Amino acid sequence: MNSGIINVYKEAGFTSFDVVAKLRGILKIKKIGHTGTLDPDATGVLPVCVGKATKLCDMLTDKDKVYECVMLLGTETDTYDMSGRILSRKSVTTSDSEVTDAINSFVGDIMQVPPMYSALKVNGKKLYELAREGKEVERKPRPVTIFSIDILEMNLPEVSIRIHCSKGTYIRSLCHDIGEKLGCGCAMKSLVRTRVSQFDISDAKTLDEIERIVKNGNIDGIMMPVAQAFEGMGTVFVVPTEEAILHAVNGAPIPEANVFAESISSFEEGDNYRIFLPDNRFIGVYKYQESHFVLEKMFLE
Repeated sequence: MNSGIINVYKEAGFTSFDVVAKLRGILKIKKIGHTGTLDPDATGVLPVCVGKATKLCDMLTDKDKVYECVMLLGTETDTYDMSGRILSRKSVTTSDSEVTDAINSFVGDIMQVPPMYSALKVNGKKLYELAREGKEVERKPRPVTIFSIDILEMNLPEVSIRIHCSKGTYIRSLCHDIGEKLGCGCAMKSLVRTRVSQFDISDAKTLDEIERIVKNGNIDGIMMPVAQAFEGMGTVFVVPTEEAILHAVNGAPIPEANVFAESISSFEEGDNYRIFLPDNRFIGVYKYQESHFVLEKMFLE
């Protein structure tokens, strides 16, 4: 089995760790990693990296994401979602336009305080572990970007929204903050992640579907090749000489004279490029510096 990325549809009740553990059993391979946690109650896209693609995990975690969420105004919980202990209930007297204005005020670059019930660590301990002990610690606001929020349906006290956001955004915190702004409180009722980078929910497979596909010997049909994850980068090939190929497979900087690219007229200083051997095998991602391509991450099988 080659390395690659599988677009998993995480079902409710599974943690991201559960998904990885089950895939290890299905694929009979240990080297598997996920690309960013989803709450157990949340569903949707969870790209999982297999084999050498695990080097991609941190790079995909940094990508922007799209979520669809149902907010429940007038309810506050200790977890900011409906899995937690209810702290207060209030009647919702705000108008649709006031709710719309409040939601739109969070579009752009904002500072967000992570929820206590999260996997962030403080002094080596996860916040949710401290929260379960009844402890609350100060969390520093962190910069995140909300690229857009679309209101899909409003039937107060429920509001359905679609959020396109940067890495590190907590949708539960966004719901809580919108409730704070309106003065009535808010908890997240449901959450679906519909997109991570180029991975869309329409192509995601459940664990049961993946198991059937593996048993039928068709795993390559749902495994995205590593190189495809970088398809936005320029494509470069090593020239077909023994010396240039040996130089490249050993991970040494590649001189510009040792490569060719049909669709690139000039290389930009500091830009990243994906480089292939003459036989189309993907070597890895390189940064162009001072007329050389310097290896960032190697994925050669």
